[in-house]
Order: sequence, then structure tokens, then C-alpha cells
Amino acid sequence: MRFLAVGGLCYVITIGLNFLLKWTVLQEKPTTALLIATTIASIVSYSLNKRWTFSSRGSNHPGVEAFLFAVVTGIGIAINSVPLYVSRYVLGFEHPPYSLLFQEVADFVSGPILGTALAMVFRWVAMDLIVFVERKTDGPSPEED
Repeated sequence: MRFLAVGGLCYVITIGLNFLLKWTVLQEKPTTALLIATTIASIVSYSLNKRWTFSSRGSNHPGVEAFLFAVVTGIGIAINSVPLYVSRYVLGFEHPPYSLLFQEVADFVSGPILGTALAMVFRWVAMDLIVFVERKTDGPSPEED
């Protein structure tokens, strides 16, 4: 539930920044706007997940953990961006005869919805198995007593 709460907050950050960038300084570059928004939200995600979601877990080496998080996040950002890229540039929804409304709906469905869903599944598994692993204890486990 904590992972979902952090993800929900970061989703709002991503959507807000994506539309802010897309409707102002990056009007012609929707994929770049999504990449920037997702990167900023990922930084917030690391901080919150480290301190709250996975607070009892993690590496004894914060540098290694941060590196692994950056790798997982980079892959997640790529996964998140692929559906939008396909929608815009492979399917050609960036050009007329498609209306601006159609393009905006296609962008929203492909990037912030489909892309985020795919990236979320990847990140959950990767964070659990690679980044914030269970800490090894030196003594016997409670089940062995």
C-alpha cells in the first residue's frame, strides 16, 4: 500500500509536470516532456520509497543502492516512454488528419496510463528484488529459536 501511495503521488507529479512542459516550453516534444517529468518524479519516488516504503530494507551500501535505483529508474523511464513514442511516431498520431483532441487523448492513454502501468509493474518487481533487498542478519532468525 505504501508503494502505491508513493506511486500515486509521483503519478500526480508526473502528470502535472508533463502537461506543464508539454503546453509551454516543450510543445513540439511530448516525449521529452514526459521523460523530464518522469525523471523528476523518480527522484521524489526514491526519497519516499527509501524512507517510508522500504525503510526496513535496503543495502548496507547506500551508493550501490542509489546506483541500482538509478538503473531501475532509467529502465522504467524507457518503458514508460515507449508507448507514447509508438503512438506519436510509429502510428503517426502526431500529424493531421488527427485533431489536437485526438492527439492529446492518444498521448494521455499511451504515456501516462499505459506507459506508467507497464513501468509500475517493472519497478515494483525490480525494487523488491534488486534495489531494496532484505537485509541479512548476523544472528539466528526468530524461527530458529
